[in-house]
Amino acid sequence: MNSPTTVERSAAAAPAPPAPRTAVPLRAVRLPGGLSLRWHARATVVGLLIAAALCAAVVWSLTAGDYPLPVSDVVEVITGGGRRADRYIVMEVRLPRLLTALLVGAALGLAGALFQTLARNPLGSPDVIGFTVGSATGALAVILVIGGSAATVAGGAVVGGMLTSVAVYLLARRGGTQGYRLVLVGIGVSSLLSSLNAYLIARASFSDAQSAAVWLTGSLNARGWEHCVPMAVALAVLLPAAVLLGRPLRMLEMGDDAASSLGVRTEGARVWLVLIGVGLTAAATAAAGPIPFVALIAPQAVRRLTRATGPNLLGSTLLGALLLALSDLAAQRLLAPTQLPVGVLTGVVGGCYLVWLILGQWRTKRG
Repeated sequence: MNSPTTVERSAAAAPAPPAPRTAVPLRAVRLPGGLSLRWHARATVVGLLIAAALCAAVVWSLTAGDYPLPVSDVVEVITGGGRRADRYIVMEVRLPRLLTALLVGAALGLAGALFQTLARNPLGSPDVIGFTVGSATGALAVILVIGGSAATVAGGAVVGGMLTSVAVYLLARRGGTQGYRLVLVGIGVSSLLSSLNAYLIARASFSDAQSAAVWLTGSLNARGWEHCVPMAVALAVLLPAAVLLGRPLRMLEMGDDAASSLGVRTEGARVWLVLIGVGLTAAATAAAGPIPFVALIAPQAVRRLTRATGPNLLGSTLLGALLLALSDLAAQRLLAPTQLPVGVLTGVVGGCYLVWLILGQWRTKRG
């Protein structure tokens, strides 16, 4: 991300996400009272498969490890029984970490779907256009300059993300906010903030710099209920708000002129959607640090799996949760007993995906 030239050229050359190969037909179900419900058969099947994989990841996370537990013992603990040692392992170590992973991944997947649809660009992800880095800058300022509790760090992440979003939005707004301009301005702001983060760490004491550097990699190690509960509250508020704005978001994907002709107040809807996306990104960053590429990969993977048009908000939310949960499992098991920060795993996978995406756009342009 620190050398934006290649990414900038790719962003400018690709003003819209790749279109699905084939349109998925809508199915209609008659409801009482003359109402009808339309749904995509393929998207529904994909969603159910992702949900099933999520259930398997949950079972694996709660039962496997250095202290293996059968499923029956885990169920007994969750329902209020079980031995003291089992209760400690499940309720204080594994369950809060798992729930934090699921909630953070869901928030990042949803934020990625919002921003990629608004930008009409597959690179329009919060970690590419600077919102994740801005949240990290706010949190770092609290950790290294002010100091404070986890709640104070979370507040700094939210403030940093909001200020960054305002700066990017205002700089990209000249002549109307265009997707490629939002991406390019965001890349520039992200580079500036990355330099500021490096400066803050260089000026800090050794112990503070070490803890800040670990936090910047993105990690779910030692995550407890104090991280899980605020993340759950944020997602409970912002997910329904994003779903309610799904129709204006779908209209904005067709362009401002088309959306305006259909009665959408484009700038007002865009501002609210940006605020929701930034809130999701900031909450996720406050809970687990700046975890890269989940917001970039999840929406694009869902679009390719479902072949459905539109933002695919719920599918991106589910797949984001699954990606981060599986990445955290891999981070715990690959070099056991040493636990890697989950951001290392998502960074490797996401970097490979980004290279593949840029090469695919280059081949398409040459063809």
